Amino acid sequence: MEGKLGYRALAKKHGIKAKSSIDRWVKVYEKFGQKGITSKKHPETYPVQLKLDVLSFIKRTGSSETDAALHFGLTNPTIISLWKKAFSEDGSEGLERPKGRPPMTDKAKSIKGKQVKQSEMAYEQKLERENELLRLEVEYLKKLRAFQMDPKGYLEKHKQRYHSNSKKPSN
Repeated sequence: MEGKLGYRALAKKHGIKAKSSIDRWVKVYEKFGQKGITSKKHPETYPVQLKLDVLSFIKRTGSSETDAALHFGLTNPTIISLWKKAFSEDGSEGLERPKGRPPMTDKAKSIKGKQVKQSEMAYEQKLERENELLRLEVEYLKKLRAFQMDPKGYLEKHKQRYHSNSKKPSN
């Protein structure tokens, strides 16, 4: 406010793309003071009627978004462009939608919880199956190694088992 540089030179000096941003900040500062240009963690929500009034004012008077924001006491003139876009896409219904993601309902939470439990169970079952297959593979390899080391001794040792299995009466 007290410097000698113009908006364009000031924007260039600080690496700001458009001088219009500085112009907007100055106007908001002049109307609302430092409170108007400090960022807010929780943006305000505005009633649909106010949004419609602002858009109607701009259309009627040809005012800029900044001038309209100052006229209606809004500290964030850039929000008006979002309202314009929402209104052009969906009409007044577009202005009713709250910003952000809607909160999760209790039903959605319980469904998500069940899905997590099912996926955990499926994963556990998959691990149990893999574990069983690995046990069978180890058992098979042990028998194969025993057979390779002493085929006659292995067959003699297990001969009775193979004979008893082959002589079972068939129905």
